[in-house]
Amino acid sequence: MAAGTNPSRYLRSIGAHATIERDSFTDGGHILSIGGAEQSHVNLEHPEEVFYEYLRRIAHVVDLCAPDAQPIRALHLGAGALTLARYIQAVRPGSRQHAVELVRELLDFVLQHLPLPEGTLLETWTGDAREALKQLDPELRFDVVILDIFSGPEAPEHIANAGFYREAAARLAPHGVLVINVGDEPGLTLVRSQVSAMRSVMADVVAFGEAGMFSGRYPGNIILAGTQFPWPSEWSGELTARGPHPAKVLSGVELDILAG
Repeated sequence: MAAGTNPSRYLRSIGAHATIERDSFTDGGHILSIGGAEQSHVNLEHPEEVFYEYLRRIAHVVDLCAPDAQPIRALHLGAGALTLARYIQAVRPGSRQHAVELVRELLDFVLQHLPLPEGTLLETWTGDAREALKQLDPELRFDVVILDIFSGPEAPEHIANAGFYREAAARLAPHGVLVINVGDEPGLTLVRSQVSAMRSVMADVVAFGEAGMFSGRYPGNIILAGTQFPWPSEWSGELTARGPHPAKVLSGVELDILAG
């Protein structure tokens, strides 16, 4: 991106402008905003450095789903600025990834002004996340499926339910992990409903985030992770240790406090 410029594009399908600005606090950092609200942060010089807290937590799950540096298959439902796709390529070169974004203009805008790391093997799809699952090769399975499109009461009903999670889980390899970012309001109504929905489909489910979020008094993000095998207890320890701090992981009976 040329020095001194802040690219902007009007996204007709949602009636808002997308802009990309340099981050004055991070060398190589850029911020994608939509309608004036920050959406994504990308570090072009160091894509292995993830700035947003909730995305770092998801990145830590990706770190655990396969041995270090081993290429994986990843599916991103909700592309944004492709921060996690860039991260996976940086720490697991040769990974094969797919990304789905509802707004084609946004995807084109991001790829034009924030190029992907050299060698990235990424296939992009435009459209609804649930419909995109049906369009993928039926034999394709993923080590991690990441859903990042939820935000409080505005969460799309056709995706925020057990039926969708069942379809997403069918795309996982036996050792694969389904990771959901849930942005919610005080009371955590959406988080509670999604914990129950995931539990009805997955063999095991955990929730993790900033420790204070579990009080239900603040708006913010909680990450849900589902597996088709018993959640390894050592993974909870790893996630807590890696932060960002203070971090908390709820699993097993502890997770009952978030059951809908």
